[in-house]
Amino acid sequence: MLPIETNLELRSCLPARGNGNGRKPPLLFVHGGYIDGWCWEPNFMPWFAQRGYAAYSLSLRGHGASHGRETLFVTGLDDFAADVEHVAAGLPSSPVLIGHSMGASVVERLMATRPVRAAALLSPVPPSGLLPMAARLAAERPDSLIRLAQFDPARLTRHVLDALRPFYFSDDVAPEVLAEATAHLCIESPRVLLDLSLRMHWQLPERRGVPLFVLGADGDRIASPDDVRATARHHDVDATIVPELAHMLMLERKWETAAKPLLRWLATL
Repeated sequence: MLPIETNLELRSCLPARGNGNGRKPPLLFVHGGYIDGWCWEPNFMPWFAQRGYAAYSLSLRGHGASHGRETLFVTGLDDFAADVEHVAAGLPSSPVLIGHSMGASVVERLMATRPVRAAALLSPVPPSGLLPMAARLAAERPDSLIRLAQFDPARLTRHVLDALRPFYFSDDVAPEVLAEATAHLCIESPRVLLDLSLRMHWQLPERRGVPLFVLGADGDRIASPDDVRATARHHDVDATIVPELAHMLMLERKWETAAKPLLRWLATL
């Protein structure tokens, strides 16, 4: 593993005075690949803060304004897990970890190796790993998969964006949100992509009694509903599949479709 990275970007959205509840745990959101912690800020963080939850989102090393870009090429999944652990230790109390896509895999690593209060996995990478997902995408849209494999945020053209958009967003995404998301795109660690490709079922840890929520979207072409159900089965929980959302569900117009069942689950903790 790499040394601990202490210079990590942390965004926060806190309940208004008088709206907080000491019994409600803080929420720590963990982003997926190729983007940073901003993705939670437009919708999820203020919405949960309005409901009394202190909401935080970090940018993993090499992403956003966090340090570590010079070592991103050799950064592994356990290094990202160390980032989350470091940030969580600095919060007022132990947080609920909420990971999306690659971030869900980071949360799973922590569930297996560290004490975790509770966790939610949104659009997670399935136990079979990235390779079957890539094979499915290649069969559906081989031209788009090639553009995804050659993705370079420094050379974003309209053709590249048009090819990537159907994988991540529905046709209903707001143009201004899509434009802002483009500004937060970044390269991803090839070492982490390798780690995610080797996520065979027998290599995945069990949740060790951690309260767990698993959610996916029926319009997700990256983590399909079947992929999400496979993750839920591995952890012996039920999957929640919501309609009318794509992979970047937290940025869609109907993002509350995903936020509301997550809130209901949080209320049970």
